[in-house]
Amino acid sequence: MALSDRLELVNPSEIRKLFDLAQGVEGLISLGIGEPDFDTPEHIKEYAKEALDKGMTHYGPNAGLMMLREALAWKLKEQNGIEVDPKTQVMVTVGANQAFLMGFAAFLKEGEEVLIPSPMFVSYAPTVLLAGGKPVEVPTYEENEFRLSVDDLEKHVTDKTRALIINTPNNPTGAVLTKKDIEEIADFAVEHDLIVFSDEVYEHFVYDGVKNHSIASLDGMFERTLTINGFSKTFAMTGWRLGFVAAPEWIIEKMTRFQMYNATCPVTFAQYAAAKALKDERSWKAVEEMRNEYDRRRHLVWKRLNEMGLPTVKPKGAFYIFPRVKDTGLSSKEFSELMLLEAKVAVVPGSAFGSAGEGYIRISYATAYEQLEEAMNRMEKVLKEKKLV
Repeated sequence: MALSDRLELVNPSEIRKLFDLAQGVEGLISLGIGEPDFDTPEHIKEYAKEALDKGMTHYGPNAGLMMLREALAWKLKEQNGIEVDPKTQVMVTVGANQAFLMGFAAFLKEGEEVLIPSPMFVSYAPTVLLAGGKPVEVPTYEENEFRLSVDDLEKHVTDKTRALIINTPNNPTGAVLTKKDIEEIADFAVEHDLIVFSDEVYEHFVYDGVKNHSIASLDGMFERTLTINGFSKTFAMTGWRLGFVAAPEWIIEKMTRFQMYNATCPVTFAQYAAAKALKDERSWKAVEEMRNEYDRRRHLVWKRLNEMGLPTVKPKGAFYIFPRVKDTGLSSKEFSELMLLEAKVAVVPGSAFGSAGEGYIRISYATAYEQLEEAMNRMEKVLKEKKLV
């Protein structure tokens, strides 16, 4: 199948469709786009200015600046327990999203299957399709806090399965896999000889004493794992478009070759700022301040949703919450449209995140506390007026 044919299989993001629709609604409160409402910390901006003043406006290496790759190797060892050679086992990407397509292109053959926990981030299935593979949804369930289990995986693995995606903390559900979950999934990957894509972009936003665990840190797992992360959520740098991957040398080599003919390299002065930020204590203080504020908002939204009659699992991570709306009698899309038009609140239908998302909606609480309070008031008012709860 030609790439142009594959593109016909990939639909525009439902989140972006909602975002475009919401543009014309006056007085709208958007709880749709998953973007921190915090600005990039000032000292990181200053590092970017410093880089510009140094003349760092030229091409960099395809795999990223060595100073950033070395800083990432330090971060991965200190925070994740993953040891990498910065020269050959880590690369910088233009946002974390890019890593999925380039990573699958490194090894996936036509028709090979990739297991994806559902509800799932909207980019996963399209990148598998564009790389020539077949995405296979593995449903997760509210009763298990939407955590992926090996029992779920065993029902969908075949002799064509080549890889598995895990996302912890999870977008859209906020689920965080336990250490036991991770260990069992690792054993499953070894048993079936699978490559694991571990999306850890929300790793620092976990709550209630929960810890996030990197599967590549387990014995023997680095050689079959791509650990994908970025700066967008951690340091509120969404517009800077910087991500990174730690993986075996043979995968990084192929991904770097892809980068060579794709974006050439990530933005040079942005990489300098990121490298400096990783070793600056002020950056991690800012992360903790953001985490504390997200936690405060999480408590508010979870409490209000349950009180208004929308049963909701309390998320352990990220900055999303995934209430059940099927009891209203509306589909997730109908519910989202009702809230957009009647409450002037934008939420994302769970169906945007795969078949297992139907009957739910995603709310991002990366929005000011006062805005969240007002949004909850509006939603509750409409639900009562329409007698849906």
